[in-house]
Amino acid sequence: MVSLFALIMSVSLVLAACSGGNNNNSGGNSGSSPTSSSTNTDSGNGGQSDKPVDISVFAVQEQGIDLDTNKFTQFVEDKFNINFKFELNPSDGAKEKRQISLASGDYPDAYILTAYVDQFSQTDVLKYGKQGVFVPLNDLIDQYAPNIKAAMESNADLKAFNTAPDGNIYGLVSYSQCFHCSYPNKLWLNTSWMKKLNLETPTTPEEFKKVLEAFKNEDPNGNGKADEVPLSGSTEDFGVRVLPFLMNPFVYDDDRNYLNLTDGKVESAAIKPEWKEGLTYVKSLYDEGLIDPGAFTQNAEAFKKIGENADVQILGAGAGMHPAIFVNIDQGNKYSADYNPLEPLTGPDGKSYATHDSGGVAPGAKFVITNKASKEAQIALIKLVDYMYTWEGQTNAASGMKGIDWEDPGPDDVALGEGVEAKIKPIPAKEGEAPRNAGWSGMGHFYMPSEYRDSFVQGTDIYDSNAYERRLYEATLLYQGHEPEELFPIWSIWVDPAEADEASILQTNIKKYVEQNALQFVTGNKDLNKDWDAYVKGLKDLKLDRYLEILQKAYDASTQS
Repeated sequence: MVSLFALIMSVSLVLAACSGGNNNNSGGNSGSSPTSSSTNTDSGNGGQSDKPVDISVFAVQEQGIDLDTNKFTQFVEDKFNINFKFELNPSDGAKEKRQISLASGDYPDAYILTAYVDQFSQTDVLKYGKQGVFVPLNDLIDQYAPNIKAAMESNADLKAFNTAPDGNIYGLVSYSQCFHCSYPNKLWLNTSWMKKLNLETPTTPEEFKKVLEAFKNEDPNGNGKADEVPLSGSTEDFGVRVLPFLMNPFVYDDDRNYLNLTDGKVESAAIKPEWKEGLTYVKSLYDEGLIDPGAFTQNAEAFKKIGENADVQILGAGAGMHPAIFVNIDQGNKYSADYNPLEPLTGPDGKSYATHDSGGVAPGAKFVITNKASKEAQIALIKLVDYMYTWEGQTNAASGMKGIDWEDPGPDDVALGEGVEAKIKPIPAKEGEAPRNAGWSGMGHFYMPSEYRDSFVQGTDIYDSNAYERRLYEATLLYQGHEPEELFPIWSIWVDPAEADEASILQTNIKKYVEQNALQFVTGNKDLNKDWDAYVKGLKDLKLDRYLEILQKAYDASTQS
């Protein structure tokens, strides 16, 4: 899935979707950018010496990027009087290498990680922060990082992600507010088949069932064979599991830990009567052959083979954050335009939920400074990161240098966001062009709020691969607002370190149990009427109540409550 993410980053403006920043006006209030980067033009060591500060950095090596010769590396080395010594690690095995480096005591001055490859968990941050391995950044931010400080003062979510329960900031998260990522569990319907069969867009679970029945029985691909796959998905990430979309008309399914929040109290969705009702509906689809059995077992590659079937189109509907997961979207593709988003269905009790999360922001830290760093190195590092909290710095870091990978928009260029002024115009790579090696890509993802992404220039033909991000943006508008009024922010709460290991074990066991039993109920290996009470008792035996108690305590102590 990392490879898939890289593909999407390269073929569309998802660089904009999964990165962001702020405009280059001065000021740090909400709705404006942080302080101008001109505050960072002095040397990284506070002007104490003209000699560059040597800084060792653990980093992940991404394809097409040579950090030692990288143009952004050279730019910031000169700007902040730094001499980087990168400890490069391939994406495969980066997590293990990071863990070994800390366990051995042979670790660098700083870690600047690529969050979608690997980053420190909250437990890691607290553990090494308490041990003194990670340097608290609070004073450094107060003295040398006005942009970081302004961003956290104006953004409560960012502050919650970065601030440990003891008040210290031991590391900085990759704050990537990706709008389409924040509603991951979308359903893409084959509208060409809908038109051919003269079907109305379904709005309820039963209407959707009738559409799937038509896909299965009425030969929409016209080859005279019953080879259509009405609905399919996968078992991995990026919204590809079929259950959440199908369950959300009955009960809110967060597709992570199956937690609800009601009047400030954390609950398990998986023991509610509505969960049973939703599974009953999904089972009815499965029993009639309307869900591909492979949706519960296959990987992304197998899913895409269905979407891109060589002989004839066979897929009626696919689950996924975006359609490129199961069909090609490049120029000359066969099926991409056939798949369009289906708005969340409305259940019998009027529920119409859409799975929502933090917009792609994962808790933990991508950047930390260790106790190996000298004071000069600490100052240089925080100034470097502070620069990446500016409009210019974030774009140069994540997208590549201005004039190479992006430029100022022209008068006719249109921004992604409605009513938003275009600020950044990517310069597309030419076919056969060598890697430009002008930015740090994911390693440079630091502060990327939604208003930054919305200001990227984007084409207006949503079925053109160069306007793919607009297609995802418009699709996500159908899901926006369908989340519950109360959401349990598991992505940003900090569990008590004394209970973190216990919570992690309980989380793993409960999640696995819920998912295994959901599959058994849907496929008929367990009976929803006869075996439901035993299933609920099994959750209790796995200490569900204790798990909820720990989470409630963390939530009550958080800034999110």
